[in-house]
Amino acid sequence: MVSKDLVAGLFTTLQNNEAVRNKECIYSYSRLIGDILKTLQRHSYIGSFEYIEDGRGGKVVIQLLGRINRAAPIKPRYSVSRNGYDNWAKLYLPAKDIGILIVTTNQGVLSHREAASRGLGGKLLGYVY
Repeated sequence: MVSKDLVAGLFTTLQNNEAVRNKECIYSYSRLIGDILKTLQRHSYIGSFEYIEDGRGGKVVIQLLGRINRAAPIKPRYSVSRNGYDNWAKLYLPAKDIGILIVTTNQGVLSHREAASRGLGGKLLGYVY
């Protein structure tokens, strides 16, 4: 079965596995998924992850730390300017300095804090807290 939206599926898989307190989960791999996982790892929402080649595109095994309360995609993928992150953070995150928005920019996938500090705009992919 082919998943239509890999990003939405990743966030759902992470949240569901955290809810039942699994220590790891497996998900289909793509370059975008890898970049999102690196961003989550930089902000300590997940532990390590490992790519496994299976002859059909590959899988990734993700170590969970129990730090994700909510993970969801943002649809449609709104464009955000370099100084518009605060408005979106107020809309999707529960409180100031809690959680991150995942943003795709021309310099890769970043959190909204990293993108704002670099002065970059982009498109919103999802949020995690």
